[in-house]
Amino acid sequence: MAFNQSALLDLLGELQLTDVSDRIRTATERLYQELVEAEATAVIGAEPFQRSDTRSAQRNGSRPKTITTTAGDLALRIPKLRQGSFFPSLLERRRRVDRALFAVVMEAYLHGVSTRKVDDLVKALGAETGISKSEVSRICSELDADIAVFRDRALDATGYPYVFLDATYCKARVGGRVLSQALVLAIGVAADGRREVLGFEVGDSENEGFWTMFLRSLKTRGLGGVALVISDAHAGLKRAIGTVFQGACWQRCRVHFMRNLLAVVPKGQQEMVASLVRTVFAQPDSAHVATQFAEVTRMLVRSHPPAAALLEDAREDVLAFTAFPVAHWRKVWSTNPIERVNKEIKRRTDVAGIFPNSAALLRLAGAVLIEQHDEWEAGDRRYLSQASMAELTMMTEQIQEVGAPVIDAA
Repeated sequence: MAFNQSALLDLLGELQLTDVSDRIRTATERLYQELVEAEATAVIGAEPFQRSDTRSAQRNGSRPKTITTTAGDLALRIPKLRQGSFFPSLLERRRRVDRALFAVVMEAYLHGVSTRKVDDLVKALGAETGISKSEVSRICSELDADIAVFRDRALDATGYPYVFLDATYCKARVGGRVLSQALVLAIGVAADGRREVLGFEVGDSENEGFWTMFLRSLKTRGLGGVALVISDAHAGLKRAIGTVFQGACWQRCRVHFMRNLLAVVPKGQQEMVASLVRTVFAQPDSAHVATQFAEVTRMLVRSHPPAAALLEDAREDVLAFTAFPVAHWRKVWSTNPIERVNKEIKRRTDVAGIFPNSAALLRLAGAVLIEQHDEWEAGDRRYLSQASMAELTMMTEQIQEVGAPVIDAA
């Protein structure tokens, strides 16, 4: 399509009367309108007021439609027909934001920018009418398909010897009330030493039933080869692990355990006790770890009996890492890897404050987790080396033969 001489002169006249900063918007608006009219003419088979035997319909006025673009807000007129309907292919139904701004809005949303700031950003790009919260949510709902594919992908291509489990809480509206929603997350270390986001889900609480359903969904997708599960000592989670991952070892996060231990120690002596317990984890091999653990427990029996009792009761759970390669100890004796991911999720979700529903929370958290997963997959560094993973394979076979230490589902 090309403008005729008269149309070009008309456009030139308009631009001469327009402020320099608004000329791009005016030219873009005119171009869009001409394209809409040209397509309508092709559909109808005749131009306005033209007599033609090939005409299939007649125009019946027009309806206004504002399109928000990076050039600004374009006020267009969409031709209406007496019979049938017409909508230009250049535009998208029920959407007033073009693809360029669409990408900007989605990217801002994923980086935790509040809807108010997204509105300011859209206005700064030339869209005077801005963008509403509901429109931001509708735009970002297109992420749902990608997130669903990621959450449902098969996990049977490789084994995952190490699985980290944890949860974080965010606020969302449920049934007209603002409630804390548990976002549970599973991260695995694959047989080649790389980390992957295995799955995530949103629920009302971290009860045993919810955790069991979540872990079974992972196994249904093919999760296998699990040798060690690392988590805190949440009762519901612990029972769910024992039910779903029978035969796997369980490592109680040493960081969470230390907090529980120091809670029964007078505040003025907590640093001394913490330093003493940390010596257990500074040993070079499992034999020395066991010896030092016994020594620390003996010392605490005299000075802090409650702490000694708690330490002794948690012995098998806290020292489960010693059945695995020494090179892996620092990477598997706590949930620190998953805590860092949770921190990034909270950084982004805290901006939103309260989500309109659980689906919106799952959408943003899912997008963040996919981004993290892709970063791990594309990175050159592995979480654990291939050589040490080969050593793990041999040790895992020995663990299965001996039956050492497995989580108690009771």
